[in-house]
Amino acid sequence: MTRIKPGVTAHHRHKKTLALAKGYSQGRRKLIRIANETVMKALAYAYRDRRARKGDMRRLWIQRINAAARIHGMSYSVFMASLKERGVTLNRKVLADMAVRDPDGFAALARAQ
Repeated sequence: MTRIKPGVTAHHRHKKTLALAKGYSQGRRKLIRIANETVMKALAYAYRDRRARKGDMRRLWIQRINAAARIHGMSYSVFMASLKERGVTLNRKVLADMAVRDPDGFAALARAQ
């Protein structure tokens, strides 16, 4: 059987790696081995942070709701407990959006405590 060198396949793989490394500086953009390490690490961070973003957004919503609730004289936990007690089923994303874009609507929810 004849020997097949990996020339074409390796060249395509290297081109793909260098395309992903576009925008990096110095050897991270030009040298295959360093570019590959950097790209692999970047892809791992991207995968991890797509999942971490969900928690980050939830924390942001809670901060916004807490700030708006304190304007109306109550803490976040008291506000959320009163909503649950009254059967209001708005989620944190909607409540945070109301706190920022519709302060009057949020005030109505807070007043009806």
